[in-house]
Amino acid sequence: MQTTTIKTILLSTYTLLSVNAFAADDAGKKTYDDACKVCHDAGIAGSPKFGDAEAWAPRIETGIEALYTTSLKGKGAMPAKGGRADISDDDVKAAVDYMVKNASK
Repeated sequence: MQTTTIKTILLSTYTLLSVNAFAADDAGKKTYDDACKVCHDAGIAGSPKFGDAEAWAPRIETGIEALYTTSLKGKGAMPAKGGRADISDDDVKAAVDYMVKNASK
């Protein structure tokens, strides 16, 4: 009985985490499509192209918090939040997570 309860709890937790991960990925893709794609698909102004592991590697090495800060505050040719002040910080972070995930494949 106790083993069944533990298995049920673990399965439920895994399911909830999986759903949240998919939702975050969807939010990241939506923000990427809305605000980031214009530059990152083409590599405009030295931005790392989407999915280009080699271009993203040195940026990923700086750590996720550094990537969030750059995306939120801007750096060099990249404006804060990709020039979209209307996008929430959480959505910007989701877009960063989405780009990093796709550069790490």
